[in-house]
Amino acid sequence: MNSLPPCYGIIPTRYASSRFEGKPLALILGKPMIQHVYSRSCQCPHLQQVVLATDDERIFSVAESLAIPVLMTSPNHSCGTERVLEAARLLAVPDDGVVVNIQGDEPALEPEMLTALIAPFCSPEIQVTTLARKISSSEAQATDQVKVVMGRDNQALYFSRLPIPFPQDGSEGDYYGHIGIYAFRMKTLEQFVALEKGVLEKKEALEQLRLLENNIPIHVVITSHKSHGVDRPGDIAIVEQILKNKV
Repeated sequence: MNSLPPCYGIIPTRYASSRFEGKPLALILGKPMIQHVYSRSCQCPHLQQVVLATDDERIFSVAESLAIPVLMTSPNHSCGTERVLEAARLLAVPDDGVVVNIQGDEPALEPEMLTALIAPFCSPEIQVTTLARKISSSEAQATDQVKVVMGRDNQALYFSRLPIPFPQDGSEGDYYGHIGIYAFRMKTLEQFVALEKGVLEKKEALEQLRLLENNIPIHVVITSHKSHGVDRPGDIAIVEQILKNKV
């Protein structure tokens, strides 16, 4: 078994949000959300460095005051992946190094999820990994819960907002819900961002389909952990209770 290449965790954050402006600085159990995400990410033993990447002076200032490593990036990025790439370039991540895109609105993140995400990179063939968990048929009906179907060796075949695969025979569905955390080899991250948006990506509004449309395989790691993101102010109380239960 090969050893892991150097791995870097990057947390892209921005102040503007249509559903929850300023949420990276929202207080959760008395601490800004970015502090929870950073501290939990640092508990993954395979990340040799974890940094915040932002384009906002308010977030930058708070991060510095909390001794969180932070990089100021361009305000012109169209998505978090582009911000992650800029930060990875600033960190001089080698081509074969692994860049983990850690969502900045996951304050209850389980460090074991990052460990599982990184582990496949012991194999030089792995270029991109992501996470999924088994979900119920009722959970699969929600269009904001992205589903993934996999082929041999857990390679992703397709992602959709609709329930897939569709049980034509009327049997109970066998569904996996996608968890939107990714790890990339640096050279593949560069390639991904340079590609034009694909037809399927535009239709589903799922940027990972750009990889599949360009024959870049995505290795899906199955986890039992559930993602608990903060999308709206009302999610704060839910996440606070989850964090209290972890203590």
